[in-house]
Amino acid sequence: PGTAKGVIFLTLEDETGIVNIIVWRKVYETFRRAVIAGRLLRVTGRLQRAHSVSHVIAEQIEDISPMLDLLLTEQGRQDEDAFAPLADLG
Repeated sequence: PGTAKGVIFLTLEDETGIVNIIVWRKVYETFRRAVIAGRLLRVTGRLQRAHSVSHVIAEQIEDISPMLDLLLTEQGRQDEDAFAPLADLG
């Protein structure tokens, strides 16, 4: 993503809501690979609130995409365990 006056804006979303992330150029240059390639990011920074708007000023950005594979593996095991009794019916 390109920068506007040295700033990149990201939006992160999960089942609880959405948060806007502000990434200054120096932080982006440090964590560029995570910002570009990450499917799941952990952002550490300062929370700022003004009126009814909240956003995070990023200080560190970590690509934790491999954790998605762990979630899928765990879900797969749970599904197998849940359907195991049905195998006995066949």
